[in-house]
Amino acid sequence: MEPRIAELKTALEQGHRLSDQEALFLCQKAELPDLAILATASRQRHNKGDEVTFVIDRNVNFTDICNIHCTFCAFHRSPGDASGFVLSMDELRRKCEEAKRLGGTGILLQGGVNPELPWTYYLEIVSLIRHEQGLWVHGFSPVEIRAMARLNGLGLQGTLEALREAGLGSLPGGGAEILVDGIRRTIAPLKGDTKAWLEVMEEAHKIGMKTTGTMMFGINESLEDRIQHLQVLREQQDRAQTRGNGGGYTAFAAWPFQPGNTVWKGRVHTATHADYLRTIAIARIYLDNFKHMQSSWVTMGGRTGQLALHYGCDDMGSLMLEENVVNAAGTHFEFNIGEMDTLIRQAGFRPRQRDNVYSLLS
Repeated sequence: MEPRIAELKTALEQGHRLSDQEALFLCQKAELPDLAILATASRQRHNKGDEVTFVIDRNVNFTDICNIHCTFCAFHRSPGDASGFVLSMDELRRKCEEAKRLGGTGILLQGGVNPELPWTYYLEIVSLIRHEQGLWVHGFSPVEIRAMARLNGLGLQGTLEALREAGLGSLPGGGAEILVDGIRRTIAPLKGDTKAWLEVMEEAHKIGMKTTGTMMFGINESLEDRIQHLQVLREQQDRAQTRGNGGGYTAFAAWPFQPGNTVWKGRVHTATHADYLRTIAIARIYLDNFKHMQSSWVTMGGRTGQLALHYGCDDMGSLMLEENVVNAAGTHFEFNIGEMDTLIRQAGFRPRQRDNVYSLLS
């Protein structure tokens, strides 16, 4: 191990918090085996032992109609497009019942920003999933929450409280992409700036809700941009933990942009498996106030998903009983519970099923 990296290893073991400059140095200079050592040590400080968790849930996209028009999205349809859809209550009920038969404990609920949907629709689908079907609702990205707040006039806090009363349990980190305004203006100018995304998460944390931090990388951002993204998440998690009300980020997940079937195909350098492992390892070391780190097997496949467990990840994310957005970009990976169990054991760990907020199930 290079002397400077060895010095960092010792400092980290003594509680040193990685600086932005040190993170950039590791991005540029550290060899993958060194990053594996540093990230595994960080993982063990947060999650001792050999357990690797996963959740069985269903990713339900209730509509693909969206007026945000992100340049990287191969899934959405514009308002008025006859091929677009909105799930009916009966269709949603059927999806929930199927998920429960397959051992699912929750629903990851996301859709496009559909200007044709009334506020009552969102309350109804959340209530159906939680109160009728008894499943956890991990739902709605910040851009969706902001659209609802404009629709109902309740403000961000009022909207989140109304959704929580209807049955919403936690928020996913969708729509973060890269939390750097210059990048956001290029890839999704209608989605809102970094402040807008963070503000929704801040309000959720203030009322005691748990959320997930994410990053989609590999869309012409720099290494400095990636570190800036991690920086704002770490700062926000510091504030959440100071409140002590139960709100904050449960985990972080990163995945490379999938350019297939988008205007970016052929215009970006597709991130390699080594790029992914390097990025997730840096995130594990830098995000010292995040307890859990997810492996993104959905975009990277099972083998790299296994490797990520040796680069700081302690969680394999969701079994994904249904996935539409990544599939629309031409990336297809699927596993059943037996295959997930085998993947984790082959990597040298012990599988444990969890719920959407990281409580272990028996």
